[in-house]
Amino acid sequence: MGDKSFLFTSESVTEGHPDKLSDQISDAVLDGVLRDDPSGRVACETFVTVGLVIVGGEITTTTYVDINNLVREIVKDVGYTKPEFGFHYKTCSILNAIGSQSPDIAQGVDTGGAGDQGLMTGYACSETDELMPMPIMLAHKLARRLAEVRKNNILGYLGPDGKSQVTVEYMEGKPRRVDTVLLSSQHTEEILDYVGKDITDDAKAQIIETVIKPVIPEHLLDKNTRYLVNPTGKFVIGGPQSDTGMTGRKIIVDTYGGMATHGGGAFSGKDPTKVDRSAAYMARYIAKNVVASGIAEKCTIQLAYAIGVTDPISVSVWTDNKSKYDDDKIVEVVRENFNLTPRGIIKTLDLLRPIYRNTACYGHFGRNGDQFTWEKTDKAADIAKEF
Repeated sequence: MGDKSFLFTSESVTEGHPDKLSDQISDAVLDGVLRDDPSGRVACETFVTVGLVIVGGEITTTTYVDINNLVREIVKDVGYTKPEFGFHYKTCSILNAIGSQSPDIAQGVDTGGAGDQGLMTGYACSETDELMPMPIMLAHKLARRLAEVRKNNILGYLGPDGKSQVTVEYMEGKPRRVDTVLLSSQHTEEILDYVGKDITDDAKAQIIETVIKPVIPEHLLDKNTRYLVNPTGKFVIGGPQSDTGMTGRKIIVDTYGGMATHGGGAFSGKDPTKVDRSAAYMARYIAKNVVASGIAEKCTIQLAYAIGVTDPISVSVWTDNKSKYDDDKIVEVVRENFNLTPRGIIKTLDLLRPIYRNTACYGHFGRNGDQFTWEKTDKAADIAKEF
């Protein structure tokens, strides 16, 4: 992207978005297994549509998860508790289509090999305190704020479904200002104008003051910043009533907002023997520690695995000329300081715990909390010493 001025946009979605509802259900199933059976194998997919939730996939475990009650609890917690939202935790139908994992896969995983082939990317940069790209962090914070004002009845007319989008202007490679903020949130009919086609200007102003202004730092806003609130005018019909949802369809929202490359594998519903998830977490852990060490302003890590094989078949590092050190040297340091086998990753990041439902919304990276072990920077000092 060079040193010229450019715009970059990232989006996020709320926990009531149909895809995110699916991700949460899949990860709640995973948590239910790991809570009693840490060695259980889970690859759980969820599909939601009008009045229906389908939970499928391959699970091998010694415990039991009550899928019916679990789904209803998730749907209730997300906020589909009013008939006007068109999807209700008490009345939705639930279809359980879960089978067991293939023994052909298990024979390679049981010996410590990767649960699938694939490539995983980790990224970090010095743009924010979280060492994440600014556009995606702001988009996540807006989506979380939408849920907060809804659940706390600050704006009681909001519904569970919603999206945010933030466009940041970069100058000489640094984020300088927010160019455009877009919010689309499901709502009840009470804030529609007398024609019933658009939300009122007062409601738009209220959402800007209550949701956007508390989240976007004031120094990033100026007279040219655009605010687009429910630009279609009306968003009464939302959630599974208006759109299908599936596990794993928000992989850019889940990661770096498009600022970094992506291997294509989704996270939710997969136990940590699946390197789609665990190696992506490890790649973020490595990249964040590299940037936190001070040897680079940006770092992209790529790890690649073969199914049933213990060690990664490749480890790559790119710092985009934002480091005075050679990328090949950083690769050597990464290999020396991080255990990149599936078992090593699981042990390092303590992944055999029921921590995953909380990862399913507002991004898997740039988060606080004991469960987000891949966000620690405890290796930064060791990396700095190597240089």
